[in-house]
Amino acid sequence: MLQPPNILTVAGSDSGGGAGIQADVKTIAALGGYGMSVITALTAQNGLGVAEIHDPGADFVVQQLTTVLEGFPVAAAKTGMLFSVRTIEGVAALLRARSFPLVVDPVSVSQSGSLLLREGAVEALKAHMLPLADLLTPNRPEAVMLSGMDLDGADDIDAVGKRILEMGPKAVLIKGGHFESAITVTDWLCLPGEDPVPLRHARVESANTHGTGCTLSAAIATWLGHGLPLRVAVTKAQEYINLALRRSYNPGKGIGPPNHMAK
Repeated sequence: MLQPPNILTVAGSDSGGGAGIQADVKTIAALGGYGMSVITALTAQNGLGVAEIHDPGADFVVQQLTTVLEGFPVAAAKTGMLFSVRTIEGVAALLRARSFPLVVDPVSVSQSGSLLLREGAVEALKAHMLPLADLLTPNRPEAVMLSGMDLDGADDIDAVGKRILEMGPKAVLIKGGHFESAITVTDWLCLPGEDPVPLRHARVESANTHGTGCTLSAAIATWLGHGLPLRVAVTKAQEYINLALRRSYNPGKGIGPPNHMAK
């Protein structure tokens, strides 16, 4: 039996199951990986919004990560909601010496509009996590937040991508779901010294978009853990999220998630 690659997610817990650790682990399993988790924050949330966030403390987050890294050979990892400055600093310190690819999803605001980073954490994210990223996966608002630049359309992608690349990530995938388009969604893969590469996929009309960013970054990390090159890993992750949205359903009130187990 071929052993699945060990894929690590460092992110917040979503009690509603649609985003965060829960979405990541389901995605990793669906794509043939063995999922491991480090929980950075616990949220009381559902499809209507986030009611409360509990910080388990940076020391415990670091202990989780230390224990996982000591016990398992990691094939690839992703980070999501890191919540606080101390947690970001602790996670970055441990991941600096890693030998596996790292996808950084700069999660800052939930689908329902709740702030998922404490004050000062954005600057800590820029300083400590962006330089570690083999791939950074901001959506449009996150790309604006990180770059400090306007991002009104495709004409701005090159400048914004270059600005973010200057902060240290090896590659940036600017996700196109927040741009208006009737037929397609274009994600832009930005690499140093190259023109942005448009990666287009069909737009799916669905209200079940809770956790799509978490799901995409976890899928990319999983495919990287399988040994695929970056661009191939990204396109296969796009195919997975597209299918999950087309087969989605709403398990409760508010915004539903994609169907992580879609075949």
